[in-house]
Amino acid sequence: MAESRKGSVMSDRPSVTGSNRMARKGSVAEKPIDLDDLLINELGQFGRFQVRMIMLISVPMIMSAFMSEYIFSAAAIPHRCMIPECGETSENAVFEPDWLSNAMPNNTRCERFESSQIGNGSLDYCPAYLFEQSRTLECESFVYEKDNSVVYDFNLGCKDNLRVLAGTLNSVGTLLVLPIIGFISDRWGRRLALTLSVFNLALVGLIRAFSVNYPMYLVLQLLQTTVGAGTYSSAYIFATELVGPKYRVVTSATCASMFAIGQVVLGLVAWLVQPWRYMIMTLHIPCFLIISYYWLLSESVRWLLSKKKYDEAKEVLEKVARVNKKQISEKSMHSLMNPPPPPPVTEGNDYGLIKTIIKSRVLLRRVCTTPIWWITTTFVYYGLSINSTALVGTNMYLNFILTCAIEIPGFFTAVLILDRVGRKITLSSGFFLSAAFNIAFVFVSSDLTTVRLVLFLLGKFGISIVFTSLYLFTSELYPTQYRHTLLAFSSMIGRLGSITAPLTPLLADNYWHGIPNLMFGGMGLISGCLVLTQPETLGTKMPDTLEEAEAIGKPKSKRQTST
Repeated sequence: MAESRKGSVMSDRPSVTGSNRMARKGSVAEKPIDLDDLLINELGQFGRFQVRMIMLISVPMIMSAFMSEYIFSAAAIPHRCMIPECGETSENAVFEPDWLSNAMPNNTRCERFESSQIGNGSLDYCPAYLFEQSRTLECESFVYEKDNSVVYDFNLGCKDNLRVLAGTLNSVGTLLVLPIIGFISDRWGRRLALTLSVFNLALVGLIRAFSVNYPMYLVLQLLQTTVGAGTYSSAYIFATELVGPKYRVVTSATCASMFAIGQVVLGLVAWLVQPWRYMIMTLHIPCFLIISYYWLLSESVRWLLSKKKYDEAKEVLEKVARVNKKQISEKSMHSLMNPPPPPPVTEGNDYGLIKTIIKSRVLLRRVCTTPIWWITTTFVYYGLSINSTALVGTNMYLNFILTCAIEIPGFFTAVLILDRVGRKITLSSGFFLSAAFNIAFVFVSSDLTTVRLVLFLLGKFGISIVFTSLYLFTSELYPTQYRHTLLAFSSMIGRLGSITAPLTPLLADNYWHGIPNLMFGGMGLISGCLVLTQPETLGTKMPDTLEEAEAIGKPKSKRQTST
């Protein structure tokens, strides 16, 4: 009776009741369910299965840091000219004999005085009259203070331009691996991409421990990163694809922290296991155990669904539900396994991407700005790690460990403030903080080793905040149609920073000790100012169209008029 009265009273407004209301109900009921809906409402966004999976994935993430061992195996070691006139015939002669100033100019390591041809001295006595101290010549052979480096094994004294190639080629390999691992992951699955990457990392790394000359060492360095540097990205995808939206930022910071822990492990192993060949073997032999992950890990559900492997996806989802002690309704499972056909792809306009960027001033400014952030971030991040081993008056291994460990609080600091103060303030503050401490570091006396170390670590802390925020802020500035392409473009250009970072110690050695940190600080100031030219994205909808992307930061009235 109540429904009949309601129908009779409102029969003159069928558009609000009647068929349209049922249509709206039907449309809601028929809304396709995606994996995020299932995680939020039924499976759990961060249950036992996800925790167990991230714990497993953390191991290869830690191991992915081992490719940076060139920082120690190709480390610079003190060296000087060998003086045959004084009886030196071996690279491991006494490094600083009492007569050294008679044979070499002070504060030099690559030149010596020319022989006077009067006679020869001995290891204990080598007087100044044996040398023409008005004329110098370049070294032909060298004496080394230490022997734990390829510099000693392959006689690279005064060839720093060759030595630093190891770091540069390492970064080049990480650039080359991106399309390779992306193709393997999308074609044959995340699980194969991960296990294959770790196997390559372990095999090529182990072979590199037996390098017989420096060219072989360099080629294997490039090959290892080209075929093995996909370890981290493959593991990262595994970690994030089955975590609910609420926990993805925390998961991302956790993954970055695992890489930092891997660097700490690298520093400890390099400190405890010497010489460098044994260090490389100690790092890489355990990596072969990760091959078992091909059978231990379940394939990514998102990948299985994207490839329409519904039977396998169903098995994995049932396993997730069982481990998380949840239950998936038959209706949700059926909807997930029977998605509607995708809508036809339509072009937003007749312009290609390049023409669209040129036509849109807003998009053009962002495309010119975001790559500079990425270059600065990778340049400062890797540059500080590499230069940490050269800090005067302190332990190179401890410096490296502390410089990497400080990243972890930096990552989680970004997580805590990104959703509170905003992306723009977080990113610019991280740049400015890092820049300030890097510049201050330059002007502190080398005698104040503790103060210098603290400033150095705080500089790394600031850039770690940036590293966590950069991916999120960049992706929120671009529309869905071009987001992946422009984000990949920024990341690719950003590799220039990591490629050039290994060259910065040369500037300190050959010109002035403060040049690297002044460069880090100067680029940080520039990037921090450029961040301020972009709008805040906190609380805004991820833009789907170019018009929505251009409207970010504009008052609502202007948005309405522009649309």
